[in-house]
Amino acid sequence: MTLSAELSAFAGRLGHDFARPELLRRALTHSSISSLSRPDNQRLEFLGDRVLGLVMADALLRADRAAAEGLLAPRFNALVRKETCADIASQIGLGQVLKLGRSEQMSGGRRKAALLGDAMEAVIAAVYLDAGLDAARQVILRLWGSRIDTVEADARDPKTSLQEWAQGRGEPPPVYTETARTGPDHAPVFTIEARLAGGQTAVAEAGSKRAAEQAAARALLDKVTGHE
Repeated sequence: MTLSAELSAFAGRLGHDFARPELLRRALTHSSISSLSRPDNQRLEFLGDRVLGLVMADALLRADRAAAEGLLAPRFNALVRKETCADIASQIGLGQVLKLGRSEQMSGGRRKAALLGDAMEAVIAAVYLDAGLDAARQVILRLWGSRIDTVEADARDPKTSLQEWAQGRGEPPPVYTETARTGPDHAPVFTIEARLAGGQTAVAEAGSKRAAEQAAARALLDKVTGHE
């Protein structure tokens, strides 16, 4: 069975011509719409996460042959974390072709970083199963592109970095508080305040609590380290 025009266009943006189109369909099927005859993408997500990790670890070693593990690890984490996968997914329009149940569609599932990140990993697994590791590597390196060369040496997620900053000064971890929630149920906007024991605060908004916490942590870290 061939791909629909919509999925063919997506495969073109992905940069892979599927010999087994059913793999791509499964990679794009969320559990909210799965059935016995339509399996979801969770097993592919599990595999894709490992394929991405292997390719990215190898790419980082090749990009900086002198870097110690202590520098490579945070770079690796920044490149394979869900937020990065979701950003790549958004760039190639994955949300537009993701197969979701009605409830997930109504709650803004096509824009949720967690769903997009998981599906991006599943799509990587689909490429791997369809054509092998070299094909998956080519897709990953093309999509991640200059991110591999430009990822910061001290790249960590903002919450981790802020916590390490506080602990380095003998302070307890920062506290995150939801101060507001606005917008309709299917597209909420969360307002989160990040606060340090010393009284410093920062506030940020995003479409998920996790994203808002990360944004607030980044704003507070910039404030306390003097990079406003």
